[in-house]
Amino acid sequence: MLLLSQKHTSYILIMLKKILLIIFLGSTLIGLKAQDSPDEDKLGAWYMYFFNKSFKNSQFGIQGDYQFRFWNVGNDLEQILLRTGVTYMPKNADVLFTLGYANITTGEYGESTETVNENRIYQEALIPNKVGDRFLITHRIRYEQRWVEGQDLRTRYRYNLFLNIPLNGSSLEQGVAYVALYNELFINGERQIGDNREVQFFDRNRTYLGMGYTFSKKLRIQAGWMNQTTVN
Repeated sequence: MLLLSQKHTSYILIMLKKILLIIFLGSTLIGLKAQDSPDEDKLGAWYMYFFNKSFKNSQFGIQGDYQFRFWNVGNDLEQILLRTGVTYMPKNADVLFTLGYANITTGEYGESTETVNENRIYQEALIPNKVGDRFLITHRIRYEQRWVEGQDLRTRYRYNLFLNIPLNGSSLEQGVAYVALYNELFINGERQIGDNREVQFFDRNRTYLGMGYTFSKKLRIQAGWMNQTTVN
């Protein structure tokens, strides 16, 4: 077992903060240099804010996320996603249920400024557990009903497996740096979307790897890399 002094631990935390900053700035600079050719791989940027709040002395709460996604760093809109839900945690059960609503505006790649609007209702279950002293695993199962502009009602099933690994602690408490990983699979429900158009059973898959730091009980920050595979 490797034991670190307080001096060494402080040094590691400072270095991890610098690494997070370098990852963020580096991805921004690479995005600025990326070409606008649809035939080439291109680095985009997703800026995401997640929140949750439990009401005092209640099993209910709220949670949500606001995401701004760009084909590059910030002037070619891919998607704006605004999502908020009401949460409920049953007594004596380690699961969190959510009923929520989302509004999504999706843009086109390149110079076009045309957008497509979507309204969405979703239900999800979040099931956390801990394996050993450091592996924090969370399962998220989500079912969506989607009203996409110009299409019939669509549904979609999503399963996400999250894994957080604290590096200098056993939980994501203040001052703890951690590795964050997840993989999410999207499966379409209805395949007929109107006007003789059809979507595939497989919708997309996302794999994410990042580094995070817990500043307080109310604030954590991450910077990372994502690979998304779609039917296109």
